[in-house]
Amino acid sequence: MFEAAELGHKIDKKTFNAEAPKVREGLLEAQYALMDKPDFPVIILVSGVDGAGKSDAVNLLNAWMDPRHIQTHGFGPMSEEEAMHPPMWRYWRRLPPKGKAGIFFGSWYNAPINGRVLGGLNDHDLEAAIARIVRFERMLVEEGALLLKFWFHLSKTAQKKRLMALEANPRTRWRVTKDDWNRFGHYDEYRSVSERTLRETSTGEAPWLVIEGTDENYRSLTVTKHLLATIQDRLAQPDRPHRRLHGAPFPDPIDNLRILDALDLGKKIASKKDYDKELEKWQGRLAKAFRSRKLRDHSVVAVFEGMDAAGKGGAIRRITAGLDARKYDIIPIAAPTEEERAQPYLWRFWRHLPRNGKLAVFDRSWYGRVLVERVEGFCSQPAWRRAYQEINDFEEQLVESGVIIAKFWLTISQDEQLRRFKEREQIAFKRFKITEEDWRNRDKWDDYVRAASDMIERTGTELAPWTMVEAEDKNYARIKVLRTLVETIEQAL
Repeated sequence: MFEAAELGHKIDKKTFNAEAPKVREGLLEAQYALMDKPDFPVIILVSGVDGAGKSDAVNLLNAWMDPRHIQTHGFGPMSEEEAMHPPMWRYWRRLPPKGKAGIFFGSWYNAPINGRVLGGLNDHDLEAAIARIVRFERMLVEEGALLLKFWFHLSKTAQKKRLMALEANPRTRWRVTKDDWNRFGHYDEYRSVSERTLRETSTGEAPWLVIEGTDENYRSLTVTKHLLATIQDRLAQPDRPHRRLHGAPFPDPIDNLRILDALDLGKKIASKKDYDKELEKWQGRLAKAFRSRKLRDHSVVAVFEGMDAAGKGGAIRRITAGLDARKYDIIPIAAPTEEERAQPYLWRFWRHLPRNGKLAVFDRSWYGRVLVERVEGFCSQPAWRRAYQEINDFEEQLVESGVIIAKFWLTISQDEQLRRFKEREQIAFKRFKITEEDWRNRDKWDDYVRAASDMIERTGTELAPWTMVEAEDKNYARIKVLRTLVETIEQAL
């Protein structure tokens, strides 16, 4: 893969000066056309060998395009805040919205390549990281992003010469560090691991373009002309219906009603006295868990889904009542905002992940894609079917980074739901809880049960299992939720 980028490609100054103005004008026109019809974001990855011109290319793109509408993000060692979140959090939160472009100077490729060369990752770890990257990039493209990946390459001799030249010039000496020379000392290993990684991640939807970095004019025109042609091609396409990128058929929905039908909704707490005793016990243990020094290396995510009026809000309030308000955030999930619709589906959930020592309670969650969006037709069938794997990948990343996840599905009968709806209409301070949408959803009860059963079956993993909560009796449901959350945290700690 790298041999073709060591052939000594050059472009003379006269040719560059003749072509550059046309390319620059075209890039600006394409950028404004993208802004006028913001149907997709442009994500540009700039990676490669030290000294191969990555910084120059980033600076050139910012000079030739309107810098107000292109954001550059450079990624070095993780900050303290970033280290308290899953590794991909730092990249998700910087994804550009539709109509904008974002340059990632360094990216999600840094950690696996450096880890394999400098220690910490074995071949199996690298293979797993590559597979995850492929799924992540496929998701970005399926969500509409235009993803361009540039790898700047130099031969070993050319890199040494380039680093020495930079170091010899007082104006550029600062650009060469001990880390650069340390990585040069591992050139052969970096070449082998990088070539393997690029080969396995250069997919039909997100191919790599390897650029020889010896000649500045050559690499500048190669990057900008490829970027321009790719954006123009995408802009020229008509509004695309959702397209499948892979030929394998999607799995059929499980259509298993038994998961919910098998629950015993007659479970109850014997008396108010027993309830108060249990409530005090589990709220106390929850507060103690959040005072534990061990929780400094973990965060907690509690996910609440269930039938309308099943008591999610009441269960959440019993959790927060036992905690310092500085220890938790409640994230109510409703219809996405304009800002959220301009991003990939999971973006709005990544941005709310808690730092170590804190709890995030999601009142509704990322499961909306395979529940309400599926049932109501708010997204395409391919989109919600592929969401099962995307969600499992997301939760796996959380658990691997130390996040403790507890997922609750609260279930009631149709008769009990009707009773609670009518009760809400009669009580002034509860009327806000009942809407016309709630009544409409009752007409699709079986559809929601079917969607929930599929969801529970496909996303109830060993790392992030579902807890089914029989919620006909509110007190029983609240205690079960509290007990499960506390035991999950205690077991993890």
